[in-house]
Amino acid sequence: MPGAYVIGLGKSGNAAARLLKREGWHVTVSDRGTSEALQRQQSDLESEGIAVRLGDNFDPAIAQPDLIIVSPGVPWDVPALTKARAMGIETLSEMELAWRRLNDIPWVTVTGTNGKTTTTALVAAIFQAAGFHAPAFGNIGYAACEVVMLDQKPDWAIAELSSYQIEASTSITPQIALWTTFTPDHLNRHKTLENYFAIKAKLLNQATYQIFNSDDPYLHQVGQTQSHPVRADTFWTSALGKEHLTGDLSFGFYIEDGWVRTAKELILPVNLLKMPGKHNQQNLLMAVAAARLAGIDKGAIATAIATFPGVPHRLEHIGTWQGIEYINDSKATNYDAAEVGLSAVNAPVVLIAGGEAKEGDDTAWINAIKAKATTVLLIGSAAPMFAQRLTQANYTQFEIVETMEKAVERSPELAKQLGAKVVLLSPACASFDQYANFEQRGDDFRQLCHNRFS
Repeated sequence: MPGAYVIGLGKSGNAAARLLKREGWHVTVSDRGTSEALQRQQSDLESEGIAVRLGDNFDPAIAQPDLIIVSPGVPWDVPALTKARAMGIETLSEMELAWRRLNDIPWVTVTGTNGKTTTTALVAAIFQAAGFHAPAFGNIGYAACEVVMLDQKPDWAIAELSSYQIEASTSITPQIALWTTFTPDHLNRHKTLENYFAIKAKLLNQATYQIFNSDDPYLHQVGQTQSHPVRADTFWTSALGKEHLTGDLSFGFYIEDGWVRTAKELILPVNLLKMPGKHNQQNLLMAVAAARLAGIDKGAIATAIATFPGVPHRLEHIGTWQGIEYINDSKATNYDAAEVGLSAVNAPVVLIAGGEAKEGDDTAWINAIKAKATTVLLIGSAAPMFAQRLTQANYTQFEIVETMEKAVERSPELAKQLGAKVVLLSPACASFDQYANFEQRGDDFRQLCHNRFS
């Protein structure tokens, strides 16, 4: 029986392990962690005949597996994986494993620094409204290998891909690939902006159709200057109008006079989308472009957009209490996403920010705070650094409250005192100092709000 090691016991690792077990592999899952949550997963998998090693430092020379599957959170260049590849051991991402079993159906892939999740959800909603079995997976919905194990094989695969997943998935060839935005992120992993760009560009260039957001400054510049090779048949989208499109107008999807349209047709009124913000109009355009390139009719697109409920943790309306709206934007894990979230809501705002800080340029974010936030409640390990940066920017309306619970407790008093209409959780940080992931952070915020105000 061939042996496979799955590195990383998360959602993706669980799915890969179960798929390989079903296919007849002897499967071992290795994870450095030893938390109670991992121990529960260990118990579940071992009851299914899958070996799990917690607190494990994987060494391919000792394990000698025939195949290694890597979870998205595990860096592709850690010494053990570099050593494994040098030994000739086939090493794949969980996403690549799924691709090899689903490459006879068309894929739509969505990547970008920000906007991926909303765009992926919109694409899936449209394809499903058109009658396709088109599950969303990757960083949203299912793990990729869970889709392989579904009873019904998909008609289309709708995949949200991070740079981590693309880096370890060399052969994915989408029918349609979307690139939402590009700003510095994950540089602790990818080292340089050029490396980060090249990883995403490789996926786009392998697609039959590629769609770029022309409103993103970096992608727009790439298209204008040809500083990186951009195919002549690239489709471009712009929520700012056709004059902002990069490339030939005949390859453009844009908004004009309140309509999503191309040079040849009106597709739908933009006000069918109920989600706020110019960035969501950009997401809408990309999803509509993907749908039209897949041959989906305008009626199905309009139906899906009109009924789209939004995405949890991305400008998610939690509730309104005593005239103050509470909004969960926990998915804003970097400065650019948090600046977009802050710009999309009504001022004045009580902002809750902080967590595990990332590298990046915080200038636009701080300017948005100065323009729209009446005060900032700082949580997590980044709180002292953020306090220092705000002070340097001559913004002193902040408090260090440390925890989400204290932030929610303090927020209504400050909102009433300062006349704020909105309390916004938009952290501009990763969550790992206090939470397992941004979803858990957003869930905590939602629950605390309901406990306090309902």
